Amino acid sequence: MTDDEPFTASNTLTPVQILLVEDDARVADALTAALRRRGYDVIHAATAAAALEAPAVDLVLLDLGLPDADGLEVCRALRRRDDHVAIIAVTARSEERDRVAGLRIGADDYVVKPYSMAELQARIEAVLRRTTRSVTSDRVLTVGPVRIELDARRVTVDDTEISLTRKEFDILATLARAPGTVVPHDKLMLAVWQTTWVGRHTLEVHIGSLRAKLGIAGLLQTVRGVGYRLDAS
Repeated sequence: MTDDEPFTASNTLTPVQILLVEDDARVADALTAALRRRGYDVIHAATAAAALEAPAVDLVLLDLGLPDADGLEVCRALRRRDDHVAIIAVTARSEERDRVAGLRIGADDYVVKPYSMAELQARIEAVLRRTTRSVTSDRVLTVGPVRIELDARRVTVDDTEISLTRKEFDILATLARAPGTVVPHDKLMLAVWQTTWVGRHTLEVHIGSLRAKLGIAGLLQTVRGVGYRLDAS
C-alpha cells in the first residue's frame, strides 16, 4: 500500500464509519491512520469473531486471510446480517476464481494487495455512491414514536423535534440500528467514541440525558451489567 496522493473524504453531515478487518497489526495501523486522515471513522477488528461482534457501519474493508475463519464466510455472514452495508474484500488472493467467489458471496468490490491509497479511496467512494443510492429510504430509522433521520441528524418524537448533542444522537442511532437487541457497553462506546477508554460513567451520563430528552418511559432500557437496548415492541 502506498500513500501517494492526498485524498479527502467527501463532505457529509455524518462521517462514514468503516470497519477494517485486518489481522496484520502493522498494516491495520497504517491503513487506519490513512483513512482517518481522509475523514473516515475507523473501527479495527483483528479477527473474524471481532468483526461479527462489531457495531453497524457504513462500509467494511475485509481481509479474506483471517486467523480464525475463512474471510469468504465472514463476508457471507456480514451480508446476511446487513443487506445494505458496503463490503470491499481486500486480499492477496489474485486469481479470477477468488474474485468471482468474493463478489458472488456478497462483496461489492475486490481489491488485490498491494494497492495504493488512491485506488482504495476511489473504490470506497464508488461503492458508497452505489450503496447510498440504493438505501436512501433506510437512512431513516423508526422505533415506536421516535424517528431518526441519519443524514440530517434530526430526531422527532411524535412529530416533535428534540435537540440532541452529537454523542446523544450517535448513541440513539447505534441502538436504533438493532432495536430490541442489547448493545454491550464496550460496543456502544466503541461505536460512538471509537474507543472504550471513555469510561462507563461518561456513557451513563449521556444515556441519562438522552433518556430524559426522549421522555418515553421504558424505551431506552438498561440491561444491568451488560449494556442498553431500545424497546422494539
